[in-house]
Amino acid sequence: MDQENVVLCASSAYEKKFWFNDAFAILPEHIKKELKIMCVLFTEDIGGILTLEFESNGRLIFRVDADEGDLLYDDIGSVLKIKQLQREKRQLLEQLELFYRVFYLEMDAADEPDDDSEDESE
Repeated sequence: MDQENVVLCASSAYEKKFWFNDAFAILPEHIKKELKIMCVLFTEDIGGILTLEFESNGRLIFRVDADEGDLLYDDIGSVLKIKQLQREKRQLLEQLELFYRVFYLEMDAADEPDDDSEDESE
């Protein structure tokens, strides 16, 4: 990876906080609210820290981290929950990718991201 990923938002079960990147302040409030609900519910159910990040190609990925000694973190549940969110929130996630590619990467709306990366949690 030649560039760092750009974080859209993050939620932490440890700090009980949600963070939204101010660089995306132009997103509509209902989108911000939906992201907050999605991320906070994820960390309440699964534990750990969930981060939604844009890769350099514009693909939105879910990154989950947990403290090494966290016995309450559900590693298997994390993978299943991400797959569920990707399925249920597909339209929202695709629209966010399109938004990022057009407004931040200045790509044509018809351009598709490269498939050289995985869209699973790490």
